[in-house]
Amino acid sequence: MRTKKGSVVSVKMNKTIVVLVNSYKSDPIYKKRYKVTKKFYAHDENNSSKEWDIVTIKEVKPISKLKRWVLVEEK
Repeated sequence: MRTKKGSVVSVKMNKTIVVLVNSYKSDPIYKKRYKVTKKFYAHDENNSSKEWDIVTIKEVKPISKLKRWVLVEEK
């Protein structure tokens, strides 16, 4: 089961948060690292998250068309 850590960028939907996850990739030829950002839709059962909270999400079976992650913990 994969987990990812990121910051909440949107809480406008009911029981759903949008988490922005930053990661780094390396260019195969030039060996330069560059930042890659991706948004994940996660299920937040209690609507407890606020924008810009640092959260951990884990992968689960599909909940809806876009949601495949669930909130594990907030910091």
